[in-house]
Amino acid sequence: MAMLEVNDIHTYYGNIHALKGISLTVEQGEIVTLIGANGAGKTTTLRTISGLLKPRQGSVVLEGEVISNIAAHDLVYKGIAMVPEGRGVFSRLTVAENLDMGAYSRKDKAGIQKDLDWVYSLFPRMAERRNQVSGTLSGGEQQMLATGRALMARPRMLLMDEPSMGLAPILVEGIFDTVKQINEEGTTILLVEQNATMALGVANRGYVLQTGEIVLSDTAINLQNNEMVQKAYLGID
Repeated sequence: MAMLEVNDIHTYYGNIHALKGISLTVEQGEIVTLIGANGAGKTTTLRTISGLLKPRQGSVVLEGEVISNIAAHDLVYKGIAMVPEGRGVFSRLTVAENLDMGAYSRKDKAGIQKDLDWVYSLFPRMAERRNQVSGTLSGGEQQMLATGRALMARPRMLLMDEPSMGLAPILVEGIFDTVKQINEEGTTILLVEQNATMALGVANRGYVLQTGEIVLSDTAINLQNNEMVQKAYLGID
């Protein structure tokens, strides 16, 4: 049984049919990536899995339990956390207060402190700026903070939406090194990313989305060598 199963989901924005029968799986311990152009349905897929959107048809199953109708804030207790597109930090709160917010579902003080130390070790810049108001951080620093905040919920499944968006190239490699490190510490990751080269470089498997449908799925290595993927997403003629 896969850790996460998405079965034939159809999601709408009003009358707009955004997802047209998406099915995918994520095994425990994997990094799986969704790649595709703007408007392909990548973010909508994550928002449906995380409970922010409800599918009209199909199901989302986490470790054997159907979670399609569970509210987004309750899914945190089930072990799912999301790093949203655009970071979404609480701009008037400090770095430390944002990280505290990430642990709102937990009562284990010793465990929270241990994870806080871990987040600060992953992102030393956050430790240096723990008392700084997060709205004054750079884009890269806000991405670190958004990721750290999600990790403070101690998720078993981490959903990451465009972690490299808007970042300088020098910072992108560091973000993906961190993605690998988080995975190596035991967190399963479903990654949406327009930088297909970097995403396939860290993932085990991938799915290619076009206009709300999956058109290709394979191992990351095979996708890197696929002629259609190379031309459309990797910039290789």
